[in-house]
Amino acid sequence: MSAISMILVVIVAFLAGMEGILDEFEFHQPLVACTLIGLVTGHLIPCVMLGGSLQMIALGWANIGAAVAPDAALASVASAIIFVQSGAATKNMGTATAIAIPLAVAGLFLTMIVRTISVAIIHVMDKEAEKGNLRAIDTWQIIAICLQGLRIALPAIALLIIPAKEVQGFLNAMPDWLTQGMTIGGGMVVAVGYAMVINMIATREVWPFFAIGFVLAAITQLTLIAIGTLGLAFTLIYLELESKANNGGGNGGNGGSGDPLGDILNDY
Repeated sequence: MSAISMILVVIVAFLAGMEGILDEFEFHQPLVACTLIGLVTGHLIPCVMLGGSLQMIALGWANIGAAVAPDAALASVASAIIFVQSGAATKNMGTATAIAIPLAVAGLFLTMIVRTISVAIIHVMDKEAEKGNLRAIDTWQIIAICLQGLRIALPAIALLIIPAKEVQGFLNAMPDWLTQGMTIGGGMVVAVGYAMVINMIATREVWPFFAIGFVLAAITQLTLIAIGTLGLAFTLIYLELESKANNGGGNGGNGGSGDPLGDILNDY
């Protein structure tokens, strides 16, 4: 990997770390982070495939109250770097996917350290607020969010320092039973993500489109533009069906969409 590619990878890792907290441009999402790393390292297609697999796992990760979800940013960046260092071989994709899970848990420890430091920064900002020093408040705010970026950038630098031959040798030295086991385990976790998606879209209006999607997946001649056009058309059809369902089919009734939680959220 060239020096320019390494610098770009560190920049992507830094942005992913900040986005894990800001959650504005979604750089920390596996599909985005892995794709960007693949783009700057010249392994775009394999990294997009890796990001897609990790994205299905990350669908089940959410912060609930004080319970913080596994760190998707570190899992995405670190697994993508390991995958690229191994030569971006398809046979190593399952291993890279499985490695992402313990990396995500390790990211919780790193974010705990940064959040502890952020508590001290907040106290400093409170004192500056009493003085009416808005410039200092902004400065400390930028410092705090940069620490979140370094939380991912520093491990990325550590992984980049390791020679590619060492990574390839380590993965090749793994026995077949361990590699296959990690591949199967990673695939099972991805299946959980698919199950969550199905659970979220299990309504009368969406099930037909879900079946149509499986049929269209078998047609390999469709281009991305064709698939996007079909997606847009199905979206418009769904919105029309939902509108009629909420209006009781145009009879002035109070018909629902078949999803009580969705109806409550729509009313809210």
